[in-house]
Amino acid sequence: MSENPAGAAVDAGPGIPPPFTREHEELRETVRRFVENEIAPHVDEWEDARLFPRELFDRCGELGFLGLKFPEEYGGQGGSYLHDAIWVEELSRRGASGGVAAGINAHASIAMPPVFKFGDEWQRRQWLVPGIRGEKIGALGITEPGAGSDVASIRTFARKVDGGYVVNGSKTFITNGVRADFLVCAVKTTEKGGHNGISFLVIDTDSPGYEVVTKLEKLGWHASDTGEISFTDVEVPEEHLLGDENEGFRLIMANFAWERLLMAIGAVGAMDALVDASITYANQRQAFGRNIGSFQAIRHKIAEMATTAAAAKTLTYDTLRRFDEGEPVIREVSMTKLMTQRALCEVADEALQIHGGYGYMKEYGIERALRDARLGPIGGGTDEIMKDIIGKTFGL
Repeated sequence: MSENPAGAAVDAGPGIPPPFTREHEELRETVRRFVENEIAPHVDEWEDARLFPRELFDRCGELGFLGLKFPEEYGGQGGSYLHDAIWVEELSRRGASGGVAAGINAHASIAMPPVFKFGDEWQRRQWLVPGIRGEKIGALGITEPGAGSDVASIRTFARKVDGGYVVNGSKTFITNGVRADFLVCAVKTTEKGGHNGISFLVIDTDSPGYEVVTKLEKLGWHASDTGEISFTDVEVPEEHLLGDENEGFRLIMANFAWERLLMAIGAVGAMDALVDASITYANQRQAFGRNIGSFQAIRHKIAEMATTAAAAKTLTYDTLRRFDEGEPVIREVSMTKLMTQRALCEVADEALQIHGGYGYMKEYGIERALRDARLGPIGGGTDEIMKDIIGKTFGL
């Protein structure tokens, strides 16, 4: 899997929206079949169990989905962010479970990229290679009980000692936090901390003093495990330092751009699924002797939902194209994340209204979609943080 060489004509084909090409759409069909056959039929079971099976990571690794954008020398597919975007969008559209998507993507698209981008060769072999195969599961540890969107306020401290660090502190709301094999963890490496005193350590979760305090119960994302973690004198070798010491804030900001864009891409897939479900239901549901889709109020609701979804997709695809081409897109990513997460909440709420009482029933998936959507305006940087970033880019 490889991108077209610079300057080569792009074979998009009829009906294929930029920035995607025919090759990307072939991948989309492959992902679609996998999700529809091997994930979607089990979603209710996994939601009830509050966990999807560990074997799903193995299966995704076997099929190459965990390494789409990583080089072949590490077991990846040699693709780009665009290939990863196809995977994320279809997983959200066809799988219809925010928890499944969150768990897989927290590993493949959030925890592993910093290891590849900032890690040395030994670190890549240690965590990236088995991560791509699905043999090791990763998680990203930034949020703390007293430090969410304000990452400069991280308190978990890594004290420098001979040969490495001793870590004390805690993390919370960590996706994959219960069963991760390694944690890409933001820590203070100076007493003051802040923007110039944060580093990243990769911590093996079987280290003495590393404890999963609890598995958190959540409004949505039921199929994923979300953990609260504590560190008590956890010894971490110096070769587990990711990038340069005290340069972790830069790593966090670099990772946030892709994480936020991923959330937008997932929202686009979820909105498409909700619009399709609402159209199908409106054409089947009878009221007063005719399909409810024939009522003007229902038609107008679906028209508004479809328009919102189309606008979100256009903005997201344009930002994705710019991001993939290496443009500085802090403003665009922030706008896209802000717009798509609220839009998904609105579309899910309208879908529930159209389905009426049936929308609350598990088999329709609408109530789950609405619950799963609500994290969007909070996770990965709140709406307020996005607005603040956007305002600052205008010099305000």
